[in-house]
Amino acid sequence: MFVQTSKTTINGRTYECKTVRESYRTDKGPRSRMVCNISKLPAHVQDAICAFLKNPGCRLVPADSLGLHDALGFGGVAVLEDAWRRYRLDDVLTGVGDAADRGRIKAMVFSRLLFPCSKLSLKTRSADSALAAACGLEQCDLDEDRLYEAMDALSGKWAGIEKSLYSGAYPEPPTLVLYDLTSSYFDGARDKKLAAYGYSRDHRADRPQVILALATGPDGIPIHMEVLKGNRADNSTLLPLLETMRRRFGMAKAVFSFDGGMSSSLNLEKMREDELDYVTRLPASTLKALVAKLPEDRQPELWDRTDLAEFVVDGTRYVVAGSEFRRRRDQERREARIAKGRLGLERFNAVTRRKVDMQKLVSQVSRMLERSKCLKYFDVRIGEDGKAAWSVRDDVVEAEKRLDGWYLLTTTLSPEDAPKETIFTHYRNLLDVEDAFRETKSYLEMRPIYHQKDMRVRNHIRICFLAYWISSRLRREWRQLGETREVPLVLRELQRIRVGRLKLGDEIFKAALTDIPNQLYSLLDRLKLLHLFAQVPKWAK
Repeated sequence: MFVQTSKTTINGRTYECKTVRESYRTDKGPRSRMVCNISKLPAHVQDAICAFLKNPGCRLVPADSLGLHDALGFGGVAVLEDAWRRYRLDDVLTGVGDAADRGRIKAMVFSRLLFPCSKLSLKTRSADSALAAACGLEQCDLDEDRLYEAMDALSGKWAGIEKSLYSGAYPEPPTLVLYDLTSSYFDGARDKKLAAYGYSRDHRADRPQVILALATGPDGIPIHMEVLKGNRADNSTLLPLLETMRRRFGMAKAVFSFDGGMSSSLNLEKMREDELDYVTRLPASTLKALVAKLPEDRQPELWDRTDLAEFVVDGTRYVVAGSEFRRRRDQERREARIAKGRLGLERFNAVTRRKVDMQKLVSQVSRMLERSKCLKYFDVRIGEDGKAAWSVRDDVVEAEKRLDGWYLLTTTLSPEDAPKETIFTHYRNLLDVEDAFRETKSYLEMRPIYHQKDMRVRNHIRICFLAYWISSRLRREWRQLGETREVPLVLRELQRIRVGRLKLGDEIFKAALTDIPNQLYSLLDRLKLLHLFAQVPKWAK
């Protein structure tokens, strides 16, 4: 049956007639006959009859009996669920605990990108989102103790997980590997083997820390991460990494780019023996020694900071790079240190001393200037009255001015294999690793670390690694489509799209998506994600 509407105009007035008609077959073909005329019924009753006849399976209920059961943050979760499926991460975690454990690991990874929080607060923070449903869990399954058990299941499985992630991200071995270090500090650390005081890149020397060693490909997608003791020397981390890259990933041929902290003579000699190519920065003292060997017509005063200089000295290839920005930065940094040293000496002289211990005062002044990183700029003499007389060493300042803004790179690559511009680009790509550290610390909130067991410290950082691995792959895809913002920021903005479940009495009978704002619609269209929001997926119903 169906509703037929017909219109008739008589004397300039239009009359509308609505009838319910029934179709039937005859020998001469299909026909229809009128069942009843509903023209006299109220408009809302006519609409209800039309809707019911168009969809005989629908239920007609009073409007005031409908209610909204919930409205959960959906957009960011949906994008991550799609990425998880496309990257086959369920296969990567095969063998890690049971299905519930893998679901909880997935939930902890997603939460790092959407709303970073502790394991204790994850259950509460995710209650307003579709996170549990996307992971095949109930909200009660995100209990703190169960999350810790799931995290513990990563132990002993990480090498296989990294190999699977590597093969998924790099079907062909990368030709360039970027390597750098950072640190992450603890709060409440007690008797940990990993936690130790060391050089803090977080500027938290008052806290014990761990060292994070990260290797990525040229596009910033992470390959390997190692958690090291907090007081480990930078130059002692490189050779173990190279061994891991060969053994775990079968990486026999690649160019390794790393910062100056790892470029000890022992490391570089070992890499040359193993026929591994590298690009690294050398300290300023090496640049100074190199300049002393150059002829007068190749001194720094004749170099152009907008271009690269290249030299071969004693069989070693060097590339010198610089910029006007770095020159100003070096000059301002030196002037600030000298000013800080002068202020410290003036404060030293302002102190009244009853007894003058020359040796003690000399040591005190030296330590003060060393802490201010300006000891080399001053000649200081302590008088019999305990006062300091000083002068700035103009020769040291002038020598530094000659090299302001310049830094020295060295490589084993020949000019035929890699011109100087390529060497510079390889080194500059280390900024991608620094971006990785910034994202894991700032957006994923990896620090501070509160865990009390070394095993859980490692697994907490591994979960952050998994989150960044997904983020970096999405970033590579989205940058090709013109999106330059950080992935976590985009995902959190998409959480404004919600999935609501309607209820009739006590029964939940339908899920529906909220309207997509115009701004987000344009974003989803640009990122080719609109298909994820065409209808509510089964896991969200």
